Amino acid sequence: MPSLIDIRRRIRSVKNTQQITKAMKMVSAAKLRRAQERVFAARPYAEQMRGVLSGLVARLEAARPQGDEPPQATTSAGLAHPLLARRPPRRVLLLVLSGDRGLAGAFNTNVLKSAQAFLDERSGNPVDVVAVGRKGRDYFTRRGRTLVAEYVQIFARVGYEHAREIGQEVIRRYTAAEVDAVYLIYNEFKSILTQRLVTERLLPLEPIPAQPGETLVDYIYEQPPQDLFAVLLPRYVEVQVFRALLESAAAEHAARMTAMDAATNNAAEMIDKLTLNMNRIRQASITKEIIEIVSGAAALG
Repeated sequence: MPSLIDIRRRIRSVKNTQQITKAMKMVSAAKLRRAQERVFAARPYAEQMRGVLSGLVARLEAARPQGDEPPQATTSAGLAHPLLARRPPRRVLLLVLSGDRGLAGAFNTNVLKSAQAFLDERSGNPVDVVAVGRKGRDYFTRRGRTLVAEYVQIFARVGYEHAREIGQEVIRRYTAAEVDAVYLIYNEFKSILTQRLVTERLLPLEPIPAQPGETLVDYIYEQPPQDLFAVLLPRYVEVQVFRALLESAAAEHAARMTAMDAATNNAAEMIDKLTLNMNRIRQASITKEIIEIVSGAAALG
């Protein structure tokens, strides 16, 4: 049976841990508010850009003569852009967005399990992995997997320059035909208690199919179509990567806030149990001393 000193020492240790988890919860709550605002501000622009370009690709395919092979999607003027190329997915580029730190519950574990499942499903084809976040990098490094690129310590302050750097690497590999498809795996922020795991295809761009009875509208471009695609398509890749970074950062803060809140509550329950156990031991010790005193007095009498 542990002594009173041991129990008091353990209670003091748990209280110190409780103070740390409570402070981490408050820090994550403050960071989550800012991250949440950035996510909500970025979503409409990213979704609208995806919708515009996907609709445009659908219109271009509808305008292509029947029977033509689409190795590269072309505009109505016959101009092609490398980011619209469609090839059989023999080689895939996978971007895994994890966290740089732990203590966030199952946040990193869920992402890495999903990434491993993605790799297992495509074990017959080569998959190049880009690790965004220290946890993902360490996970694949320990398993002997070679990473084509890694980006760590960027979630402390996510900036568009990070998305531009990652996006340029994706664009370079896709336009050089080093990869035939690009996928993102990340946690999407839904609420403080909920994060949705997303596996999303970034390239090639998926056209939006026309609804029954819908007429595809052809646009008259003020600039040449080639100039528009040259600007919009690289920007689309960067914006989608930036949105995924913001979603992952907000989801990580929410997961850490929830995990630290649960840890703080568990510490409070443990302190209550230890205190109760300490009081029982102390009461038993006092009762034993009283019995010894009474027994001694009875023996002397």
